[in-house]
Amino acid sequence: MTAAFCTQSLSAENSSTQKSGNDRFSIKAQAYMGGYVSASSNIRDIDPSAPTGLNIGIEFPSSRQRPWQQYLNDPTVGLGVSYLDFGDGIMGKGIAMYPYIMLNGFRSEHFHLKVKLAAGLAAVNETYYTTADEIYRNKTFGSHVNAYLSGGLNLEFPITRNLCINGEFGFYHISNGRTVEPNKGANVLYGGIGLVATLNPEEDGERQPVQFPDMPYRWSINVTASGGAHAADQSDGRKFLISTLHVGGIFSTCNWHGIGVGVDAFYNDAIGNPETNRGMYRKTENPADRLRVGLALNNEFKFGDVTALVDWGIYVINPVRNLYANDNPIYGYGPRPLFYRSDGAGTEEAFHYIRFGLRYRIYDNLYVQALAKTHMHICEFIEFGVGYQIPFLKKGGRTEGRRIFRHSRDWWQN
Repeated sequence: MTAAFCTQSLSAENSSTQKSGNDRFSIKAQAYMGGYVSASSNIRDIDPSAPTGLNIGIEFPSSRQRPWQQYLNDPTVGLGVSYLDFGDGIMGKGIAMYPYIMLNGFRSEHFHLKVKLAAGLAAVNETYYTTADEIYRNKTFGSHVNAYLSGGLNLEFPITRNLCINGEFGFYHISNGRTVEPNKGANVLYGGIGLVATLNPEEDGERQPVQFPDMPYRWSINVTASGGAHAADQSDGRKFLISTLHVGGIFSTCNWHGIGVGVDAFYNDAIGNPETNRGMYRKTENPADRLRVGLALNNEFKFGDVTALVDWGIYVINPVRNLYANDNPIYGYGPRPLFYRSDGAGTEEAFHYIRFGLRYRIYDNLYVQALAKTHMHICEFIEFGVGYQIPFLKKGGRTEGRRIFRHSRDWWQN
């Protein structure tokens, strides 16, 4: 339902004259059915029917008046609500609320293909602690509030200028990131079909796009401190501190993507703590055994004030690898090398890690962020942090006084 990207452009200084035109938005309703992927033993024991539900969204096509919209070829943003039926009374039902973005792919007169990305929260009514059946406990969800992540392909088949048939093929994940145990989580592949109605559509060319300059920097340094809580075992209601210090350098490959390297220092007080009932590790009194340092490849995908982060790292200091309590067929109970073979996700942690999440710039160089740290597809914890970006502005992007390190939030208006 998004109008085709227009190649005609104006300077950023004339953008104030280009905001006339209708404010478009669309209403989407879509029924879906799916199946569980990497189902936990809990889900297999319960043997639920196929998960089903209803997705409802309000979508706002690009206004063409912001730099990130130009850089990403006029994406559509939206706010979604999903009703989730997990297929069995023990699994329960849920409601997810999330913002999302749809990036334009292939487009023709009769067919539009977009990539959809979403992140938000999901509330479920049944958890391990509320399920009445003691034999088939709901180990999938340990808490009522969980993180919700989704992605997939969105297809539109226009019927009229205001109405189109919509199809979607995607994946969603729900878990609490070990904030509360148990935390098996649900991973669902789904397909849906529905309708999209566009209200107050614009005529072609009614709102002309603005041509913005390139981002004013190519290099930047990010410094972030974050923390959170980690539940060690479902029989132990206590929470333990986790914290992360990240320092990374980023090179902007284009206006919407950056890549670089970073150093991460992690502390997880639940690891090997004698107060936990966690059986994965040997117990240790030494806090230094809970400290790990990693070297990571960092990726940033920029959507204006919002940045999506995907990092992959390798531990270079990792005392945890020598604390495993299980008898590994290769390493036994003794010390392990820096790069070791894991018995598999969920049985022990790997020598490498993944961090992904979102960052939001609240004022100039200052930002807040939320990330999940995982080993393969098993989440270790969710963290929340605050950070500072130090950009190295190009000469043409510096403000009066030749300030090099201040990246104004509305930099294109300077």
